[in-house]
Amino acid sequence: MYRYETHCHTAPVSQCASASAEDTVRFYKQIGYDGIFITNHFLDGNICPDARAMNYADQIEFYFSDYEKAAAYGEKIGIKVFPGVELSYKGTDFLVYGLEKEWYRTHPEIMAMRKSEELPYLMNAGAFIVQAHPYREAYYIDHIRLFPRCVHAVEVTNSGQAWEANAITDVYAEQYGLLKTCGSDNHWGSEVFAKLREKGYRPAIAGMAGETAVSSVQDYIAQVRGGMMRMFLMNERGDITEMNGQSGPDRGKK
Repeated sequence: MYRYETHCHTAPVSQCASASAEDTVRFYKQIGYDGIFITNHFLDGNICPDARAMNYADQIEFYFSDYEKAAAYGEKIGIKVFPGVELSYKGTDFLVYGLEKEWYRTHPEIMAMRKSEELPYLMNAGAFIVQAHPYREAYYIDHIRLFPRCVHAVEVTNSGQAWEANAITDVYAEQYGLLKTCGSDNHWGSEVFAKLREKGYRPAIAGMAGETAVSSVQDYIAQVRGGMMRMFLMNERGDITEMNGQSGPDRGKK
């Protein structure tokens, strides 16, 4: 099986991350993953404060700098690295796959859009959108917001949050016919297990696995849509638990 991390953050782009791009890539290589998506917080979220004073074009260059470092290092040590984005609105987060740096650079208008406008706009441009950890509870989240008509999928297992939140997310995905994904939301690179233990969570990371290697972001999207990938958890000993249910097949969202 080929295994992929779908949700992780690196420093300095994500303010809340503590691991560098290189450390994160090295960690996943060491534990046997075949690829990772760098999904740092975008300009509307918990991005490094230094970016706030930049103009939009420079913000985009800075934003993708961690992914570019990670991709270069991944090529050197033999692990695939793919670009992603995590959009935010007051603690409600969305993972966006399938749009490149140049697209974001030439579309500054997204920064003025409400999420109910922005998400369909991105979908029309070819993005595949996953609402991340939709039932998360935290001090910075005033209330839970759901966008079932504006996403293709939901992250039904996020190894960095309470398991009851994952369980209700799975019910939500079933009822709305949404695709399912799984990720770690790793902010700590090689310190991930120790950090999760400190926070009281099970020391596990997660991801998506398939019988065929992922060659590109579009290939990943196609495999998820086609039900070719399965969700899994890996504990601190490296033991794999496959989660119930496949990622697809897609039920009509384009």
